[in-house]
Amino acid sequence: MNAAQRNRHAALLKATGFEDSPALTVQSTDGEIPHGRELSFAWLTGTVMTGLTSVLLMGAALYVSFQGQDTFSTAYEALQIARPKSEALAPTDLSAKSSRVRPVTATRSDLEIIEASIRETVDGRDMIRNQPFTRIRATLATAPTSLSEGVPDYDPVAILNATQPIAATDTVDINTDVYGAEVEGEVAVRLAAMPMTFVPPRAISDQSAAEYVRSVVEATFFSDDDVPPTLAYAALAPSVHDLGLLSGTGALGGVAENVTIVPQTTQPADAALGRSERFLTLREAASLDDVLGKNGFTANQVALVADALRNVLSSTDLAARTRLRILYGPLSHEATSLVPYRMSLYTPRNDGSYEYRATVALTDTGQYVLGIEPDFVEFPDEDTEEVNVANLPSVYRSIWETGRKHDLDDATIERIIGMFAYDVDMTKKIAAGDSIEILETVPDAEGRTELLYVGLTLGNTTRQLYRFGTDDGVIDFYDPDGETGKRFLSRRPLEGGGTLRSRFGYRIHPIFHTRKLHTGVDLAAPSGTPIYAAGDGVIEYYKWQSGYGNKVEIKHVNGYETAYGHMSRYVDGLGVGSTVRQGQIIGYVGTTGQSTGPHLHFEIKINGNLVDPLSVKLPKDNVLPQQYEARFAQTMAQINDLMARDPAPVTVADANH
Repeated sequence: MNAAQRNRHAALLKATGFEDSPALTVQSTDGEIPHGRELSFAWLTGTVMTGLTSVLLMGAALYVSFQGQDTFSTAYEALQIARPKSEALAPTDLSAKSSRVRPVTATRSDLEIIEASIRETVDGRDMIRNQPFTRIRATLATAPTSLSEGVPDYDPVAILNATQPIAATDTVDINTDVYGAEVEGEVAVRLAAMPMTFVPPRAISDQSAAEYVRSVVEATFFSDDDVPPTLAYAALAPSVHDLGLLSGTGALGGVAENVTIVPQTTQPADAALGRSERFLTLREAASLDDVLGKNGFTANQVALVADALRNVLSSTDLAARTRLRILYGPLSHEATSLVPYRMSLYTPRNDGSYEYRATVALTDTGQYVLGIEPDFVEFPDEDTEEVNVANLPSVYRSIWETGRKHDLDDATIERIIGMFAYDVDMTKKIAAGDSIEILETVPDAEGRTELLYVGLTLGNTTRQLYRFGTDDGVIDFYDPDGETGKRFLSRRPLEGGGTLRSRFGYRIHPIFHTRKLHTGVDLAAPSGTPIYAAGDGVIEYYKWQSGYGNKVEIKHVNGYETAYGHMSRYVDGLGVGSTVRQGQIIGYVGTTGQSTGPHLHFEIKINGNLVDPLSVKLPKDNVLPQQYEARFAQTMAQINDLMARDPAPVTVADANH
């Protein structure tokens, strides 16, 4: 660039406001008056500190004004001004920023008293008397509330303690020998020999019987109609038409079965709890306190609601067919339970219609105050509840929630969980529509009840367990195949069981000669001895590991893990992610890794903690001996009859109230 060009550029820069001045400096100026090109660190620091102080003061003021809460719009949304009524067919969460309607599931919550005529022997005489039983049929709770707060943390070892067989001396005498006919009061039955001179009257004559046989034979083989005969051989296999092949089209027809409709959702399974709404109708008259207590209100909240409704309701006794609409939500993003945000009450009129009575809503201060009637929705014929995927509890907590709603004592709930814990992963979330059925005796004079039957339905699978006692005085629960379902882990998972060479605990290491914790047991066996999976599970580790040599780790349900070391080789076809069954061969005994001879190093972990495989309490196989098959089949038939009976006409209760 020549001098003329430089001068031209300088003139353009000066015209746009730029000037040729010294660079900025942090050096002090000559004299007392600064020239305007100096930086002041004191001024810069003061400006930054002023900004930070302002932010902190404003944040502290907001925190104090909202009393430390991170959500503070509950009262406003609960008390919002009523909008025009809409003919919505299903309840929706109007506060959600989505056009998608949440799925709604029907909720069943029946606690019924059933009666049956029971036959028993008293002082050598056969007596028949009416005996009541308590039957529960309910869908598993789809949202956690205060009912299941404070339940013990899931502990597999505690579950084992709760599912030990029951000694007959620890229970009341139970009789389920259902008599075929219904009796009034108590009837004594006396058996006597029939007199030899007694001849029963004929029900039909020989001529009537002959005519009946003739008519059946003629209708079977000599019918002139095109209809199939009344008697015929059963087909040995289904025909093409039976399989659904439409004639002349080559296409399959029929109705699609085993199809599950899954509602669309974008919420992750581990999302924070969200809101859901419950609609229920009382079947029998009940008190407001009982209804609220069985639907997630704490005792303190029940008192606050009753106080808020004192000037609106003349009585807290609710009539049959009263309707309640309850909105639930979390108090914070870290909450593990839902609390009732809002409750609306509707009472029946004589003409079958309903009258809106009142709404109470939760404020930011934890009080319940009178609110505005929520947007109109048509009440469903059956009790329903919104399904919020984020709210679905684990099987473990859902059984606790459902059991407490139906007034089961904690010991009974723990036993029910333990009965299914070896086939069901209690840490997984339930699905909407999962249900449970329970049959137990009514409370005796001391308030004790005895469990007779439990049926748990998860997805499309139903598991049933029946109470049965053997002649040795031991009572346990068996499935229809006569098994307890406690086939869980084997302590010596190799052919022949091996020979114990080293126990669990601290020892002098045979190679390094230092005192170290031996994390499992060593079971010696010849090289090539098959090693089995100790229980059903999924392989999580399947390769060499220093010290262990060829190693396999299997994860089982409910926090259990097993490990197998020093294998000579693996079984072909298995790997990480493979599902194995108890007793399936996973490898062969060897001496790979840090080993002094062929043996299996076997470990068990519970919730990540190593335990002694030989002393930790584990369920054993318990199959009912063949000699009890007939008696057990009779017991199942009697219990199934009780589960199928209609409830008593007067003493019917509902778990919703």
